[in-house]
Amino acid sequence: MEKMYLPEWAYGMDCAVTVVDTECNIIFMNERSRQTFAARGGGDLIGHNIMDYHNERSRGIIRSLLAEGGANAYTISKEGKKKMIYQTTWRKADGTLGGLVELSMIIHEEMLHYIRS
Repeated sequence: MEKMYLPEWAYGMDCAVTVVDTECNIIFMNERSRQTFAARGGGDLIGHNIMDYHNERSRGIIRSLLAEGGANAYTISKEGKKKMIYQTTWRKADGTLGGLVELSMIIHEEMLHYIRS
């Protein structure tokens, strides 16, 4: 498994940051991600394949993102909290596909929306 450099700011962010390589193996989890997935092993999930933890529909979305690029964004409600999930591909410095990154953040039930020109 390739070692990945991530900036220090990613570790303490107040949202979960989970990064996988092109084979879907987890290569990075920040502290919030480790807390979010503590019941499944937290930081011990690094090196595990995310496909083992998703249903077939979700696996199809993951495969599509890796093949075509782009992003997948949606909201969920879990344990009384509303979260926004944003998944997108990331690229290495040489421009080749590196894998996927997922950001998961708690959002307000009534989120403000602004129109800017």
